[in-house]
Amino acid sequence: MLRTRFAPSPTGFMHIGNLRSALFGYLLARSSGGTFILRIEDTDQARYTDGAVDKIYETLAAAGIVCDEGPHIGGDFVPYVQSERKEKYLICAKELIDRGKAYYCVCPKAEEGEEIVCDCKNKDISTPEGSFVIRHRVPEGSTTFNDLVFGDITVENSEIEDMVLIKSDGMPTYNFANVVDDHFMEITHITRGSEFLASTPKHKLLYQAFGWDVPIYCHLPLILSPDGGKLSKRKGDAYFDDFVKKGFLPQALVNFIALLGFAPPNNPDNREIFTLDELIKVFDVKGLNKSPATFDLQKLKWMNGEYIKALPMDEFLALSAKHTGKPAVFAAMTKERIHTFDEIPAMLDFVDNLSDYDVSLFENKKNKIDTATAKETLAKLLSVIENLHVQDFTIEKLKQTLSDFATEHSLKTAQVLMPLRVALSGKETSPAGATELLAAFGKDESINRIKTALSKLLCRACSGF
Repeated sequence: MLRTRFAPSPTGFMHIGNLRSALFGYLLARSSGGTFILRIEDTDQARYTDGAVDKIYETLAAAGIVCDEGPHIGGDFVPYVQSERKEKYLICAKELIDRGKAYYCVCPKAEEGEEIVCDCKNKDISTPEGSFVIRHRVPEGSTTFNDLVFGDITVENSEIEDMVLIKSDGMPTYNFANVVDDHFMEITHITRGSEFLASTPKHKLLYQAFGWDVPIYCHLPLILSPDGGKLSKRKGDAYFDDFVKKGFLPQALVNFIALLGFAPPNNPDNREIFTLDELIKVFDVKGLNKSPATFDLQKLKWMNGEYIKALPMDEFLALSAKHTGKPAVFAAMTKERIHTFDEIPAMLDFVDNLSDYDVSLFENKKNKIDTATAKETLAKLLSVIENLHVQDFTIEKLKQTLSDFATEHSLKTAQVLMPLRVALSGKETSPAGATELLAAFGKDESINRIKTALSKLLCRACSGF
């Protein structure tokens, strides 16, 4: 059975590259009826970040990625954790020493990976004294491995250092623990970023040193920012959680990330919106591209906007309240207009505070409206609105009222609605039309705003402009 894994290190929070590795491993497993495993690789205790493990769980849950395997305690899922398997790695390292495939190194600072000049490799120290590490004894020759995306890659072994397997504190290095765990957890396919291509020959040599089967590698293309560099952590453009806080939907992020370096082979309509279940159905490693993928923020915003539009209104309003706290009646107006939830506050800033807008907003040559005609229309409208009952402030009744007003005064509909909308919003553009704004503000607030507009227009007229 095909078995994949996601093996993050809790040395920071989940960034886009991490999530894509998890997602592609998950898609590969699910599309093949295989198993997807979560393993926490916490061998780097010095860089351990508090809260990082919980954030890994939260991110996977938000993305809809469900892990199949790991120890279970009290019915709750718990992943494999490397630090809890310390003795296993030491036993395996000593096995390599016994086979002549590894050796004790007592050189100072040997575990930092820096180039060292010593003859530990030739001494075959059997009982080291003091501080020591265990290093892999790289054989002569060359190493070739096959990758599902990048094909065959060959590296001369002379270019591969005798990497540290066990550090002086007894903990395994990332590379060694990674290989040992993948073997004993029977991982058949490994999906990870192409930045790990350089370490793959080291891993294959370790598999061969043990006499173990080598898993199938699938390295994913790099993800670049629009300017061709790395995604910026400083700007909040690298971490999944930062995008969610900015108002992006997790399901939109997953959809977008899945298409970074991947195009479904059978997609004649060039479709771009896929649910996670649909991604499982269309996933095929043949659709992976070796060229770097560009993180197009504008495309992500478009995609997120499409997901927002598709939300049921009650779900949209709940999310809007969580992000902005704006009243539902006004937030609902933005559903078809926004790309992210954090756009709502600026779009609805006129709700709480009517800005000191310029009366030139009332001018519209196309509809033959100037400040004088706007003042005249609003003065007449004010009288009509003041005579309405509170229960008349529904969209249906207001539409009829404004339509009757336009007919009675021989005005085009736009000549009524446009100045009224400006009076209510104080903006050149607003997320809804005059009728919707009237209904949302209600009688008293609508009257106050129309009076404010008339005061501005009167001052304009008095000043002689």
